[in-house]
Amino acid sequence: MEILVLSDSHGRVDHMVRAVEQFHPRQVLHLGDCVRDAQALERQFPQLPVTMVPGNCDWGQTGEPERLLEIEGVRILMMHGHTRHVKSSPMAAVYAAREYGADVLLFGHTHVPLVDYDGTLWVMNPGAAGDYTRPTCGLLTIRKGAVICSVQNISLGR
Repeated sequence: MEILVLSDSHGRVDHMVRAVEQFHPRQVLHLGDCVRDAQALERQFPQLPVTMVPGNCDWGQTGEPERLLEIEGVRILMMHGHTRHVKSSPMAAVYAAREYGADVLLFGHTHVPLVDYDGTLWVMNPGAAGDYTRPTCGLLTIRKGAVICSVQNISLGR
């Protein structure tokens, strides 16, 4: 199963649409900033499940800042990351993921792509889908309980 992970779209729904068209995911996880973009993507692709959490720029949006999902037996903790101060260090988010028993930690907020695996926990920041010059996204692949995380450039078709 291919899951598209997006964060920090900041109004660039067109970049998210390109990512869906480029990677053909079965599901989308949006890590905040801006939830309304994820809602627009959901309207454009009504057959595609979109799960989202709010970020620090999602004023007035309701919803928990962290969400624990289980997809095909894989536990995924998704958050924007501002409540765990990931710009200083991702360690508080990593500790939270371990407390939740997560296999994968997904966070955004920094706009800096990151993929790390220590043998027990995948940590991924997909970067910023809303970046004007090099938008990025994450791919979370689950096959028979095995996980692979990667960060990909979103093709702008120039």
